[in-house]
Amino acid sequence: RLIAHGLRVAEAKELLEPTQRLVEGSLFRQHESDGLAVFLSRGALDSYLVPLAFEELVVVANRFHIKPLLPLLSGDGRYYILALSQNEVRLLQGTHYSVTEVDLAGAPENLAETVRDDDSRKELRVRTSAPGGKSKRALTGYGNVVDDKENLRRYFRQIDGGLHEALRNEQAPLVLAGVDYLHPIYREVNTYPHLMHEGVAGNPDRLSAEELHKQAWTIVKPYFQRIQQEAVDKYKQWAGSLRVSNDARKIIPAAYHGRVELLLVVADLQQWGVFDSVTDAIHLHEKEEAGHEDLSEFAAMQTLLNGGTVYVVESEKMPDNTWFAAVFRY
Repeated sequence: RLIAHGLRVAEAKELLEPTQRLVEGSLFRQHESDGLAVFLSRGALDSYLVPLAFEELVVVANRFHIKPLLPLLSGDGRYYILALSQNEVRLLQGTHYSVTEVDLAGAPENLAETVRDDDSRKELRVRTSAPGGKSKRALTGYGNVVDDKENLRRYFRQIDGGLHEALRNEQAPLVLAGVDYLHPIYREVNTYPHLMHEGVAGNPDRLSAEELHKQAWTIVKPYFQRIQQEAVDKYKQWAGSLRVSNDARKIIPAAYHGRVELLLVVADLQQWGVFDSVTDAIHLHEKEEAGHEDLSEFAAMQTLLNGGTVYVVESEKMPDNTWFAAVFRY
C-alpha cells in the first residue's frame, strides 16, 4: 500500500519498522482487550488497546483513519458519575466502554473541611465583634450552631459550585452515587439540569471507579437508547424533505460546511473516494485506491468539529435501509 502511494521499498520498510517492535514487545502479553488501534506516521507511532471488537482494516491516507473508533468518540454515550459521601467526593466521566476520574477543583474534599471552614469564619466574625474577644462558641458550647442537615446542604452547595465549573456547557447526564439519605438532600441544592432521577445507592467509598461505572451504565443505557431512537425518528419525521438525506454526495459537503445537525452511520462500512473542499466536487469509488479516503469518516469528523452529533447505529436500525443518513440544520 505504501509503495502504491509512491514510497520506495526501503522507505516503506523504514516507516513500518516501529510496528515490528510493537508486535515483539510486551504490550500484548501484559494487557487484554478486544481491539488494537495503531496510528503510524513518520517519526510517530501511537497504539491503543480498546474495548471494541472490529474487522481488521489497513488504511493508508493523508490523515489517520479513526471511524472504527467512533463508538468511543460520538456524543451518544458520555456521562458523569458524582460519588458523594461525608468523607470524599469524586467526579467520574464514563462511556459505555471506559471510565476516568475528573478533577473537581473548587469543591471541598469532605464534609469536615466545609464545617471547619465555616466554623473558622464564624469564629472570626464573633471575635472581631464580641466584647473582650470572647467567641460565641465559647459561651454556647460546641455543636449548637447548626444541625447536621444544614452542614450537608452547605457541603453539597460547594460541591455543586465546583461541578458547575467542571461541567460548564455540558449536556451529558449525571448519575448521583451515595447512601440513600444523601440523595434527596443533594437534589435540593443541585443546579446541574441533567441530573438523572435514578441514582446508585450505597456507600461509594467502598466501590472502585469500575464498579461505579458498571452500576451507573445500567441507569444511563436506556437514556442513550432513547435519544438515539429520537434521532432516527427525527430523520423519519423529515423524510422526503430537503432537511434530510441519505445521499453521500449531499451529506459530505454539508458536513464540511457545518450544515449537519445529526449524522447516522454504520461503523464498519466505508465509502472510499475523494472530496475537493474548494469546489465541493466528490468522486466515489467502491474500493480503496491510492489517494482515496473514507468519506463517511470525513463527514463524521466534520460533523463533530462543527458541533453536530454523530450516532453509530446498527445496520438493521438505520432508516431507509441505508448506511449513511443526515439531518441538516438548514
